[in-house]
Amino acid sequence: MSAIGRMAAIFGCDGFDLSGAERAFFREADPFGFILFARNIDNPDQVERLTRSLREAVGRDAPILIDQEGGRVQRLRSPHWREWIPPLDAAETAGADAARVLGLRARIMAEELRALGIDANCAPVADIAGPETHPFLRNRCYGVTPVQVYERARAVAEAHLAAGVLPVVKHLPGHGRATADTHLHLPTVTASRAELAAHDFAPFKALADLPLAMTAHIIFAAYDPDRPATQSPDMIRVIRQEIGFQGLLMTDDLNMQALSGDLGQRTRAAMAAGCDIALHCKGDMAEMLQVAAEAGDMRPDTRARAGAALARRRPANSVDIAALAADLAAMGQGALDG
Repeated sequence: MSAIGRMAAIFGCDGFDLSGAERAFFREADPFGFILFARNIDNPDQVERLTRSLREAVGRDAPILIDQEGGRVQRLRSPHWREWIPPLDAAETAGADAARVLGLRARIMAEELRALGIDANCAPVADIAGPETHPFLRNRCYGVTPVQVYERARAVAEAHLAAGVLPVVKHLPGHGRATADTHLHLPTVTASRAELAAHDFAPFKALADLPLAMTAHIIFAAYDPDRPATQSPDMIRVIRQEIGFQGLLMTDDLNMQALSGDLGQRTRAAMAAGCDIALHCKGDMAEMLQVAAEAGDMRPDTRARAGAALARRRPANSVDIAALAADLAAMGQGALDG
């Protein structure tokens, strides 16, 4: 098997342990990587066993992702792991120290992930919070201006890299103007190209050197009034050429109801638009088979980007986590428990 896998997909699994059917499917499909959710998390020993089993199924050091942002979106929780307030709440209370606080939090989170065999985190969130931002996203953001978001997101990304965990910046090319929850509905953004370039796209352009990114299931009417960014060749061109992101580009979860059609149709449209990797999180075998049939083997350009992304993994820098936690506590920004 290739060191980077064969199939242009990232899959979830159903429970705390792999079934025989899952092992056989993953061995045959050989996806680029895997993603874990709360349904896969019980205790540290179990998670470490699961990550080891996933890699054994494909016979290589496949990347294993998770969403560990802090606040509502964190899959590792008390009593085994630290709990954190939402990022925007932390940033607003930290003021001038926001980038440092979010970076310290991220370094501690990443250390907890790496100890379990999880080596990619779907963070930082580089969307800009605004008055219209839907509540499902708003307090997951890092700030309300492009500069705030870039500086804080950069600190979070570098903290992950220092811990040997790959950051996945999201949601390209910008989710902040969306007034609907893309888990349920497809939002349309009507801002002009000039407004988007100066505001929404700016943090992502400044973070374009990061190895991995995730798309937004949002229509940007100024570019493509019919298709969400995930399935729009015009928006993938914006991501690649105007924003300048040349890393590995994965879809947001293809199960989200912002997208129409069955899983095969959703996957086919995303891959045709130019996404590198199809992300399917649910762990449902019938759905994974649909995604696998349309994702197919990685294209040569995808393979090159996948290899470059994995090359950014490195051994963690030595750090005193207790000292970092004490620094955060001294700033009134400690973990809630755990």
